[in-house]
Amino acid sequence: MKLFDCPHCGHRLYFENAQCLNCASLVLYDPQLSRFTLSDVDGAYHCTNADECACNWRTEPGQAFCRACSLNQLIPNLSVDGNRRRWIRVEAAKKRAIYSLLAFGLPVAPKQGPGDEAGLAFDFLADPIGGGPGGERILTGHDNGLITLNVAEADSAERERRRVAMGENYRTLLGHFRHELGHYYWDRLIRDDPQRLAAFRALFGDERAGYEQALTAYYANGAAPDWQQGHISAYATSHPWEDWAETFAHYLHITDTLEMVHALNFPLGRLETVDADALPRSDTGGELLAAPAEPRHEPEPFERILDRWLVLSEASNSINRCMGLPDLYPFVISGVTAHKLGFVHALLAGLPQENGTIREPAEAF
Repeated sequence: MKLFDCPHCGHRLYFENAQCLNCASLVLYDPQLSRFTLSDVDGAYHCTNADECACNWRTEPGQAFCRACSLNQLIPNLSVDGNRRRWIRVEAAKKRAIYSLLAFGLPVAPKQGPGDEAGLAFDFLADPIGGGPGGERILTGHDNGLITLNVAEADSAERERRRVAMGENYRTLLGHFRHELGHYYWDRLIRDDPQRLAAFRALFGDERAGYEQALTAYYANGAAPDWQQGHISAYATSHPWEDWAETFAHYLHITDTLEMVHALNFPLGRLETVDADALPRSDTGGELLAAPAEPRHEPEPFERILDRWLVLSEASNSINRCMGLPDLYPFVISGVTAHKLGFVHALLAGLPQENGTIREPAEAF
């Protein structure tokens, strides 16, 4: 994610802004140009969901919904108390996930009908009041391009309860989206490409192993004690598909965060290589200055990106501990896991660059 500027006064805007806090101009985010435009000028089109879920994205001419909202298939029952608030939170997380997909040039198109497996769709549902006939609950998951998310995850207390119950180090709405989108893009990018599929199996394992049986075994027995040697999370050990989805999600975590670090103009590198005289000087009353936009260039090796991420994550975790908070990034990236992340990097870096939107490079600090 990067910083944005008000198209009227140049003041800093954040991704969720619908109004500039400096000049009070109403603004819309243009996902095609990856920048904000004024919402009260000719040619500005508001999404139908602007008043429904605080959508601040611009639509294409003749379209009722923006590029992100057009992916919605079902939304929660808004007559239920709290569901609109939950939907607003879910949409905000979804848009951050969609931002990264568009920046990488990944295909993002809504389903055209029940038989369309190539398209993408979202169902945001709530558990039936009192549970279903057998006590059923809505499960977050992916099925042929349809991503279902239980909006109860938008409630921090409920999400934390589930995180603790499932023994997870990390559980967020954005993490859910990135994980489930990983399943979707495995189908789109790997499943039908023999060369990519062979490379995937060499790193992640053979996905033809029984999926349901593998999950049953994982929930019964948990991960092996040495799981961190080859996986980014315990859940990634359950099946190669889950290993891929977890790794894909973490690659988006890493690149999105490093892009923001670049946008904030923070130098980031091995501590011994940082020139103390070159560090920016600022005080608590100063204005953060965004780094200048840079032209698109050939992506650098993932190893260099990972070097910077290890420095940033260690620093962030240490700062959180000083505040008595959990680690921001409570994960270990082993050599094997680094190779898996590198596989995702090579795959996404190899996509046609002209299909992506303009973003700050995660690797240029």
